[in-house]
Amino acid sequence: MSHVTLLSSPLQGFTDFRFRNAFHKYFGGIDTFYAPYIRLNGKMVIKNSYQKDLQPENNTTLEVIPQVMTGDADEFLFVIKYIQSLGYKELNWNLGCPYPMVTKQGMGSGLICNPEKIDHILQRAHEETDVVVSMKMRMGYENAEEILNVFPILDKYPLRNIAIHARIGKQLYKGGVDLISFQKCVESTKHKLYYNGDITTVARFQDMKERFPSIDHFMIGRGLIADPFLPSMIKNNTTEYPKNRWKIFSEFHDTIYQQYDEALSGPTPIKMKMQGFWEYFAHSTSNPHKTFKKIKKANNPKAYQQAVREILNNE
Repeated sequence: MSHVTLLSSPLQGFTDFRFRNAFHKYFGGIDTFYAPYIRLNGKMVIKNSYQKDLQPENNTTLEVIPQVMTGDADEFLFVIKYIQSLGYKELNWNLGCPYPMVTKQGMGSGLICNPEKIDHILQRAHEETDVVVSMKMRMGYENAEEILNVFPILDKYPLRNIAIHARIGKQLYKGGVDLISFQKCVESTKHKLYYNGDITTVARFQDMKERFPSIDHFMIGRGLIADPFLPSMIKNNTTEYPKNRWKIFSEFHDTIYQQYDEALSGPTPIKMKMQGFWEYFAHSTSNPHKTFKKIKKANNPKAYQQAVREILNNE
């Protein structure tokens, strides 16, 4: 099988440095991780949690690319200076986020319909800094034609790549990916495209690879949390799980649980944090609904640990 590069799509609240490092250690298969976006909200201050996430000493074992979400050129330049001060050379720009609280403010996928603004921000970034810019996009917010109007702008700049999630913003994560529109994207830009969207199994990955022979970079988001073995299985071209699958998963789980428990104060935040993960983890278990119900019912750390043991022993 020709060489394929796999990337971890940034998911706010999930793919921070604790998760990335543990994932890399226990499962592997991901070549590059994108950090969840930095968002400034008009204040020229980098929040503590973002700082921690990008500190070089928290990211010693893997390639990480920072991401920004903004519709403002000054914010964009401020973040460029910040990430360069930490030694990063590339900044990924989020034009993908589908959530209305973001898109209504003209950010994320809500900015795709505004090629002039995109042009203005990229122009300033390329004239005033030497950062490498890459893009993470949906195909539009209202419809999949929006991105086609942006390509002529993007083609003016030396972008490293454009990762495209083959949905539109207002779909959120509902409905299937739109592969016909993605094919149009492939035909409409000179830039290197990465494919993102619904890679949930090895078979699904192979379908995409056959469908888009020119694509050799694939980005996995929710699929990698739902089944952490997926990237390494894709890389090894196998549908066989390792013999000690649940032992590995259990060690991974205990590692992130312990780290989040130390970082978050009190029983409620850690409960909510792990519940978020189990909404995905449950998909890999033999009875996802029952598994998730068990986690939700666990009201204190002891009950939670007990529930996890039962679930994993059951597998």
